[in-house]
Amino acid sequence: MSQPTLHDLHRPLGSTGLLVSPLGLGTVKLGRDQGVKYPSGFKIPDDGEAKMLLKMSRDLGINLIDTAPAYGRSEERLGPLLRGQRQDWVIVSKVGEEFDNGVSRHDFSGAHTRRSVERSLQRLETDFIDLVLVHSDGNDLAILNESQVYETLAELKREGKIRGFGLSGKTVEGGLKALETGDCAMVTYNLNEQAERPVIDYAAAHGKAILVKKALASGHVCLSPGVDPVRASFELVFGHPGVASAIVGTINPLHLAHNVATVAQVLRNL
Repeated sequence: MSQPTLHDLHRPLGSTGLLVSPLGLGTVKLGRDQGVKYPSGFKIPDDGEAKMLLKMSRDLGINLIDTAPAYGRSEERLGPLLRGQRQDWVIVSKVGEEFDNGVSRHDFSGAHTRRSVERSLQRLETDFIDLVLVHSDGNDLAILNESQVYETLAELKREGKIRGFGLSGKTVEGGLKALETGDCAMVTYNLNEQAERPVIDYAAAHGKAILVKKALASGHVCLSPGVDPVRASFELVFGHPGVASAIVGTINPLHLAHNVATVAQVLRNL
């Protein structure tokens, strides 16, 4: 039996005009192995391994890739790795969080936001980024109300440097506020954590985009015996019509193939 793919299961990313695979590839593990919350350690893949992972993702119908300045060297590695393939990928990056020498710091000022996007464009070797999300420190409402980050992203969108913007937040209030004028919210939604569901409800009602992070609870998911945790997770996530895609950051080709097959099966049974 051939490996199922997601090629014919791409769906709208809210009202951005972009079509994305229901599974996106998270790339924190391509650039950073310090201060990450995974149940087991891992080795950052070398260029050959990373190239194979990206080719496999593409062959399996994944066109959505998620990165961030806070993911260590992820962006600067993806630039060369994706050369000649720009038309094949919808690229999501972030602003607001920096990661230097093992320490995270945040800056949501307008000047930093613009500098950060310009730097991401250079690192990713592209003229535009499809979607830029504010990498929240948890103070979602304060960031949106008191900094220039959203205004600056709106300017960058008008300039054509980004196609859409939104918030990768941690609160319902922040997610709802972010969707009022933004295009997308990235929310945590999994078998253990469903507090941000109202944000997904709002997005579904208003034609906005939702990306789900930690769909598999960052690898920590646990269920009763005999239940496939990956399948149960994706059934929950895609059971909500407001969800466009789930970002899963795996560097294990077997996990990737299993995730794709499971998502394909879940979506065909909905």
